[in-house]
Amino acid sequence: MTMKPISPQQEASYQIETTASMEQLSSRERLQEAFVHSPLSEEDRLFNIGMYTRSSVLVKFLVMSDIYQRIQKIPGCLVEFGTWWGQNLVLLENLRAIYEPFNKQRTIIGFDTFDGYTKRSDKDKESEVWDENSYSTGKDYVQYLRELLEIHEGCNVLGHVRGRHKLIDGDVSVTAPAYFQAHPETVVAFAYFDMALYKPTKIALETIKPHLISGSILLMDELTWEESPGEAIAFKEVFSRDEVSIEKCALYPSKAIVTVR
Repeated sequence: MTMKPISPQQEASYQIETTASMEQLSSRERLQEAFVHSPLSEEDRLFNIGMYTRSSVLVKFLVMSDIYQRIQKIPGCLVEFGTWWGQNLVLLENLRAIYEPFNKQRTIIGFDTFDGYTKRSDKDKESEVWDENSYSTGKDYVQYLRELLEIHEGCNVLGHVRGRHKLIDGDVSVTAPAYFQAHPETVVAFAYFDMALYKPTKIALETIKPHLISGSILLMDELTWEESPGEAIAFKEVFSRDEVSIEKCALYPSKAIVTVR
């Protein structure tokens, strides 16, 4: 497959949250320069990408691997609400190829506006991080991500079986109910919530709740972060303590792992 060109990346519409010191940020800049000016060919850089992956990024791969192993015996699709560039969707495809290479029923679904955040509600904290349209990828990016997922799929064992990835473009408050109403047979094994805001999170939680089964896992990105109270409020309004068990993610303490009883 030949990738179709997309428009040049627009000026960043976000500022990534970080607790890194100035010295650490300087080291990150040096790492980026080392990647850009590497003596390795592009092919060798991709093959040795771990040389340029810092620990705070590598841990995300390890967390997703742990989650995948937990839901390996649970039937159903894998869903992400708030995909941004789509790294987790790519990780899920490749983890599927590692842990269950012949499971052709493991659909991977990503929901995102691709225009960035929607408006805050009165249950969200005012913050520059959640400014409307921040974290926008631009609409042209949707097709690029679709093709990228197909490329990864083509590299894996079931590369000849297409259509296992779905990108749902638009406001999750509208698209999630519409999708699951059109697909009432859907079983959700895993759902990753990274939308931060109250309204889309609550509607998505309410929407998938009937599609969860015992053992299904939700990974909540901001459940205990005071800068993003909307996610926790939405979660508490949808689930009671008797319906789920909750644990702190061991390697990534800011994330919470929710298992349906």
